[in-house]
Amino acid sequence: MEIKGKLAEAINDQITMELQATVVYRQLAIEMDVASLPGFAKWFRAQAAEEITHAEKFIDHMVDRGGDPQIGDMAGPNIQDKSVLGCFESALNHERKVSESIRNLYRLAQEEGDIDSMPLLHWFINEQVEEEATVEGICDQVRLVHNDGPGLLRLDAELGSRKAPTVA
Repeated sequence: MEIKGKLAEAINDQITMELQATVVYRQLAIEMDVASLPGFAKWFRAQAAEEITHAEKFIDHMVDRGGDPQIGDMAGPNIQDKSVLGCFESALNHERKVSESIRNLYRLAQEEGDIDSMPLLHWFINEQVEEEATVEGICDQVRLVHNDGPGLLRLDAELGSRKAPTVA
C-alpha cells in the first residue's frame, strides 16, 4: 500500500503542477480585473480555487499511502497575450499540459502495477476531459464575439455567475 519510487516522485510533480495551475489562473484573474471584466476574473478565481482542491486530492492520496508529499519549485506565469481570448487560450494550453501529465501518471501507475492509484487517476482523467472541454468552449464563444463589446460583456456576466468551490 505504501507509495514510493518513481510514482511518488511523479505525484509530487503533479502536486506542484496543480498548485502552479492555481498561480496561472490567479494571474489570469488579475489580467481580467485590470481589463475591467469582473465576470471573467471571478471565473478564473474560481478555477484557481478548484486547482487547490486538485492538489489536495493528490496530497491526501500520498499521505494515506505513507508517502511524503512535497511541493516543488514554481515560477510565476508569463502571460504574453492579455486579451480575453489570449487569457483563455493560456488556460487551455495549461490544462492540456496537466491532462498529459495525468495520462503519464496513469501510464506509470500501470507500469508499476499500482492499482491503488487507479481510482484517483480515473477521476482526474475524467476531470481533465471536462476541464479542457469547458475552456475550449469558452475560447470558441470568445472567438465568435471577437472584440464585440456587448458580446464580451454578455460572456463576462455569464461566466461571472460561476460559484467558487470551497477550499479546505
